[in-house]
Amino acid sequence: MYSLAFKLFLFLSLFQIFVSARTLTQEPNQFQLLKYHKGALLSGKISVNLIWYGEFKPSQRAIISDFITSLTPSSKTLNQPSVATWWKTTEKYYKLAASDKNPLSLTLGKQIIDDTYTLGKSLTDQHIRKLASKGDQHDAVNVVLTSADVAVTGFGMSRCGTHGHARGFGKRGTKFAYIWVGNSETQCPGQCAWPFHAPVYGPQSPPLVAPNNDVGLDGMVINLASLLAGTATNPFGNGYYQGPQNAPLEAASACPGVYGKGAYPGYAGDLLVDTTTGGSFNAYGENGRKFLLPALYDPTTSGCSTMV
Repeated sequence: MYSLAFKLFLFLSLFQIFVSARTLTQEPNQFQLLKYHKGALLSGKISVNLIWYGEFKPSQRAIISDFITSLTPSSKTLNQPSVATWWKTTEKYYKLAASDKNPLSLTLGKQIIDDTYTLGKSLTDQHIRKLASKGDQHDAVNVVLTSADVAVTGFGMSRCGTHGHARGFGKRGTKFAYIWVGNSETQCPGQCAWPFHAPVYGPQSPPLVAPNNDVGLDGMVINLASLLAGTATNPFGNGYYQGPQNAPLEAASACPGVYGKGAYPGYAGDLLVDTTTGGSFNAYGENGRKFLLPALYDPTTSGCSTMV
């Protein structure tokens, strides 16, 4: 589902830089409106279950957990721009779809840890779906996160992550949404951890300092954010997207490489910088976190919406 965006990167990388379906900066009105294909969007109270495969430090798991928690507005997060404000852009898709279902509300659900590599260190898509099925299969998105020493088919060569859906074990016809994101710190940081690592192709601007001081995990946040936006607005392949159904451009992948105003090939845009750590970011989160999140396509303006 995510391969076209990466192919787009490989083509555009002759001129610029890629980030898991993110590379080219665009001015407003250069994109056509992502077409709504009349399918279901995620709605109601949805738990985001995290399935950790491989070795992750508790501090690394906390980065992802805090990002998920930050998606819901909280009185604890008073600083702006916030992760919750970034996520609000997805609400515009629901309004345009005239959905009569309950608004989407995401919460952090279960955390399942498999640090013994029960399926080995070389995984296929079938393995990813098997791992995803360990989470809840109703009112949930199951996120499989693989550690830096785990190889996944196509990882770094054709994708940095993917989202899809699978048949549930319960009532006939039920299906659940899932996401996979890999830690690219050692395998393919030039493809999947930009702008925190020098790109493989394109302009060689100095890499930015990761806001949580972890190139692999901060890169995973970017890719997870992109895929989560795509999952909410196109969970079962018939929601909002542009292009072929099996390789669509979606809410975040339609704005590749854009993180702040003034972005251009090889430059992520004008970002905030932590005066203490030097980390670049564009959104505040829970527990004092700072994150760099991709621009989202705004269907009401036909442009890329940035936080800063």
